Amino acid sequence: MATRVLHRRFSGLNEAKNWTRTKGQVATFIRGLPASNRNREESWFKSLFVRKVDPRKDAHSHLLAKKEESNLYKIQFHNVKPECLDAYNKLCEDVLPSIHADKYYPCELVGTWNTWYGEQDQAVHLWRYRGGYPALTEVMNKLKNNKEFMEYRKERGKMLLSRRNQLLLEFSFWNEPVPRQGPNVYELRSYQLRPGTMIEWGNYWARAIRYRQHNREAVGGFFSQIGKLYMVHHLWAYKDLKSRESTRNAAWQHEGWNEVVYYTVPLIQHMDSRIMIPMKASPLQ
Repeated sequence: MATRVLHRRFSGLNEAKNWTRTKGQVATFIRGLPASNRNREESWFKSLFVRKVDPRKDAHSHLLAKKEESNLYKIQFHNVKPECLDAYNKLCEDVLPSIHADKYYPCELVGTWNTWYGEQDQAVHLWRYRGGYPALTEVMNKLKNNKEFMEYRKERGKMLLSRRNQLLLEFSFWNEPVPRQGPNVYELRSYQLRPGTMIEWGNYWARAIRYRQHNREAVGGFFSQIGKLYMVHHLWAYKDLKSRESTRNAAWQHEGWNEVVYYTVPLIQHMDSRIMIPMKASPLQ
């Protein structure tokens, strides 16, 4: 028995040596070729050792987003000068609802908040464009001719320290955000994923979301298309912070939730949590 094992091992070593020798001979042969042939042969030679990638016929966005809707979302983060926050909120409450209610603009204000815990003196706005990128372009072009909005932007600029935005699609397995009565506090959990892991994230959360819908806490789930890429945003609603704690703890009582957490945590490079309070004009209260 021992003799047979040793024989197999030595056979394996001899095969490895032969392969290494052959590999070296091929490399030597390639180096002896003219330059034009050498480049072509080196490309062929390298292809022997490079892992092939199965071709995809669908973009991630086509696989993860809702098929029946062509909604595009824009999320805006405005960092406001601390002394200007009240004036900024008043300005938003005077202007944003009129755009939301005007059918001339194919967009809706989903929600608008102030960050309570997380980045301080910050406003977060979430818009929906029914019709996708054409609707976004239409709204932007129309707003350029809206004197009230242009004045709003001018005054807003005096109050801001910085601003950034992202264009998002909604995951097919999440709820579409709809207006709700309050009072509620909202949590925006933002995840920076490792590139190439969005499909894997979606596969796990398509099962995980059912563990988190018992108290209507799941508001919406989105992934970025333009802006910082491989970003995921989950929006949750709770009656208060105590309710948030008990709801999140209850998820661990469901069989399968721990598995989802175990397999999705390694996909994350960075994560943030914001607790947000709705502004008076927010459809999500």
